[in-house]
Amino acid sequence: MEETLGTALRRWRDRLSPVDVGRTSRPGRRAVGLRREELAELAGLSVDYVVRLEQGRATSPSAQVVASLARALQLGPVERNYFYRLAGLLPPQEGTISTHVPAGVQRMLARLGEFPVGVFSADWTLLSWTPAWAALLGDPSARTGVERNLVRSVFTTGPHGLAAWPVIQDGDALSPALVADLRTALVDYPHDRGLADLVAELRSTSAEFARLWDEGMVGPHVSARKVIVHPQVGEVTCDCDVLTVPGCDIRLVVYTVAAGSADAEKLEFLRVTNGTPGPGLFSTP
Repeated sequence: MEETLGTALRRWRDRLSPVDVGRTSRPGRRAVGLRREELAELAGLSVDYVVRLEQGRATSPSAQVVASLARALQLGPVERNYFYRLAGLLPPQEGTISTHVPAGVQRMLARLGEFPVGVFSADWTLLSWTPAWAALLGDPSARTGVERNLVRSVFTTGPHGLAAWPVIQDGDALSPALVADLRTALVDYPHDRGLADLVAELRSTSAEFARLWDEGMVGPHVSARKVIVHPQVGEVTCDCDVLTVPGCDIRLVVYTVAAGSADAEKLEFLRVTNGTPGPGLFSTP
């Protein structure tokens, strides 16, 4: 039987355990693997669109949709590239930024749902986040992929910042650190058109970005202490650690607070009052 986009999606969905994506597998659950509704939520798609893909009524998904489904299905690099070809698309080329989150990283994050964790690509676009991230910083799901770029949100003004409420950064260290990190990425990914366009856009629209870029700083963005001014609980002081996953250049931004502290009580209050579920991970195109 010839493999189609729909048969591959069903096969990958059936083999993925709910536990692997941070869901509870309740006794008596009859569905094998993930339900369509669960896959749609993880990928940030409508259930109807997932159904149409599986039934062969939608045959030309965009590269964004394929990338999101590949992350949600926890496909390895070979399967991800196969998925692109089934969709009639070219797989990501060498020298371009990867938006693929390895399955092992996703399983780890699914068990860290109580921590605010954001998953970023090398150009600092938010790919996935835990429910606790949404409770602490605001839910990013209504924002487009363009609006989810951290560097763009830092250097531009308006209502589309990555955080829904103010974050008191670590003095003036964040902006130069992001510019230095982006310069490093431009060397690592010379064929990534989106990255080059982002740098060109910000050089022309942000005087601060242009000044920092022309200073020629190079280096990775590292950890810092930050204060989030939350509309419900006021100031929350967190340690913000940036972890890079070797081999794919995915960055994990993790906010933590000291156990038993007033800040820990505020985070727990937000988890409860915002209806934040247990461990899990949101992933969107």
